[in-house]
Amino acid sequence: MITLVLTVVGDDRAGLVATVADIVEEHGGNWENSRLAELAGAFAGVIEVSVPEDRADELRVALTVLDGLLTVAVHTGAAEKDAAPSRHLTLQVLGNDRPGIVRDVSAVLREHDLSIERLSTETRDAAMYGGRLFEATVVARVPASVDLGVVTGELERLATEIQVDVTLTE
Repeated sequence: MITLVLTVVGDDRAGLVATVADIVEEHGGNWENSRLAELAGAFAGVIEVSVPEDRADELRVALTVLDGLLTVAVHTGAAEKDAAPSRHLTLQVLGNDRPGIVRDVSAVLREHDLSIERLSTETRDAAMYGGRLFEATVVARVPASVDLGVVTGELERLATEIQVDVTLTE
């Protein structure tokens, strides 16, 4: 089996997931993991599928039939590595929305070699405060060699500087 990662985007409408799932199944593939969402009227997602290696090219070609309905890019997944043990850090960020929050938080993570495994963000009206709230959840992989206390300290300093609440859990 080979792993393929599909990125899909197109105008949102009923049946898009079923259409992709049908093509994957018709070509011997198995839908493994996905993150799908409607964003500003567009349907967008990332889908991990496994497929017999001798049918991968056939699946790639079959997905081109979606042109006009969805734009699909297919990337061959990396082989599993025997990675050194690592920990995970989950950050919850909440504060008044402003440009640069994701940039600032991700820069601290990058400086300490933390890899973001999942990131979800949203903005919403804060009726009681008369503005917009920004909320993010970040799950990052922490290499065993990283001093989590230093990272935590920098994230807490940043939270004060940009006036957001950051909750950290290991």
